[in-house]
Amino acid sequence: MVAPRPPGTPPGTPEEPVKWLADENFRNAIIRGILRQSPATDIVRAQDIAEISGQDDLAMLRFATAQGRVVATHDLSTMIPAMRAQVRIASRCAPIVFVPDSLSTASVIQDLLLLDECAVEEDWAAGVLYLPLR
Repeated sequence: MVAPRPPGTPPGTPEEPVKWLADENFRNAIIRGILRQSPATDIVRAQDIAEISGQDDLAMLRFATAQGRVVATHDLSTMIPAMRAQVRIASRCAPIVFVPDSLSTASVIQDLLLLDECAVEEDWAAGVLYLPLR
């Protein structure tokens, strides 16, 4: 189950904007591009948070779930088992957006900004989104 948002405030609305957590291996060029195009975007890198820097994916998912953040990652092979463990432990998990390494930086920036601006609660219901969106 996905970590719930407060009732009536789906992610992406001005009342409850999407809060992102980029995992430690996420391309910094994508983060820089997002912040260049949309400086108000709430995106943090795992390595910049002492509580989870250098920790495993399960620790990162615990943090993201507690903080109401959506995780952006390239690590499909390690994140899926961590997501299953998080759901077993807590019965819920932060939404995860999987970004293939093969996608261009510009394409990823465009898709993440689209999610940031337009996503509604139902978009996160599955718990996992895969880019590209098209």
